[in-house]
Amino acid sequence: QVQLVESGGGLVQPGGSLRLSCAASGFTLGYYAIGWFRHAPGKEREGVSCITSNEGTTYYADSVKGRFTISRDNAKNTVYLQMNSLKPEDTAVYYCAASISFFATSWYETYEYDYWGQGTRVTVSS
Repeated sequence: QVQLVESGGGLVQPGGSLRLSCAASGFTLGYYAIGWFRHAPGKEREGVSCITSNEGTTYYADSVKGRFTISRDNAKNTVYLQMNSLKPEDTAVYYCAASISFFATSWYETYEYDYWGQGTRVTVSS
């Protein structure tokens, strides 16, 4: 059974850090591009970052560039999202998603992804 499970969310103060994990089971995550998305109340789901399967090319939304870092450990079948200098506007449910074949120019589009996790909540508040 194909499954993606996110973890690492929680409550953090502004300026703090969190590391999210996306663990895959039922398939080899290394063959897939992995994206991180977030969904804040009253907003549409937003593409945050992506890492490709082969070269490990990374992409970031402008809103997180320089603060978030995506990485993958294929041996552990896991992708990470290191989030630093967190802001209240980063508050959202974060989802990871897997794509077997996509156009890099549309990495932020939800339709590019085949499998989705259930999400982990991140709250940035003092």
